[in-house]
Amino acid sequence: MMTLFKKSVKKLGANPTNLKTLGDSLKSTVASEMGVFGDKIAEAVPNFLSTASEKVIKNSHNSFIVMGRDRPASRMSGYGGKGHTQCGSIDIVVGRLGSEAEAFDANQKPTVADPDFSKDAARIYISQKTDVDANFKLADGGVGKQVAKSAIGIKADGIRIIGREGIKLVTTTDLRNSQGGEVKTVSGIDLIAGNDSSDIQPIVKGDNMVQAMNKLTDHVAKLNGIVARMLEIQHEFNAALKGHFHFSPFFAKPTTPPDPATLATGAKTLVNHLTKSKTSLTMHKAALGTFKINYLTQVGEKYINSRFNKVN
Repeated sequence: MMTLFKKSVKKLGANPTNLKTLGDSLKSTVASEMGVFGDKIAEAVPNFLSTASEKVIKNSHNSFIVMGRDRPASRMSGYGGKGHTQCGSIDIVVGRLGSEAEAFDANQKPTVADPDFSKDAARIYISQKTDVDANFKLADGGVGKQVAKSAIGIKADGIRIIGREGIKLVTTTDLRNSQGGEVKTVSGIDLIAGNDSSDIQPIVKGDNMVQAMNKLTDHVAKLNGIVARMLEIQHEFNAALKGHFHFSPFFAKPTTPPDPATLATGAKTLVNHLTKSKTSLTMHKAALGTFKINYLTQVGEKYINSRFNKVN
């Protein structure tokens, strides 16, 4: 069963020598020797398996900056592993192996670790030439998978991008890419939840949506007018029919008038047309006007367009 919480201090898998130092510091009861106030503390940090081309900057708290050549996993991986040039990389990572981090295994043998784009806790990966979508196992989306091109990948449990005065996501700014290839098409921006692009759809453009809804409500209003006119014509016909009688072929005398039940039904229909149908049409037309104000104008309380965010 998955636990919702984990211990604040994890000593399992840490260097035994460091653990002894930690134990001594706990006995001293000095807070600055227990990791508080930013002081050092013994913890499990895997031994990073570096290559000859990599310069590694690290500390004793599982924080690394590795400058080398494209390497998303083992020393044989990436374009650095294939022997390519122009594939320089900078890998900034904290929490190597994440919750599985250990410096020593159960047999007290040192634990070695390659870059692990799935398990490592947080990373900013910059490469001159890499397969960024394959490295991070990303869905194709509308943009598709990028192969052998420069890329920056950012991954963590949560990512926040904050701009004090705005944020722009802009594509297709140059005529050529980092490899010298011609940029022939305009690439878009994919927002993919759950890393599943099987049902990816285009984003609606707000201004066009407002125009479409305005035209739709205008058409509905015209339909309201057509129905209202039909009601007037029907009302006139019903009024004439209510007292209708024929002339007899004998001496042109009027025939028997409609029976009382027919007269009563005709009168009721006339009243219903005036008091119910006509009123409903009037209210419907007013509701259309309210709908347009509330949803399709900038002053509307539920204006369908964002007042701040825009897409093309």
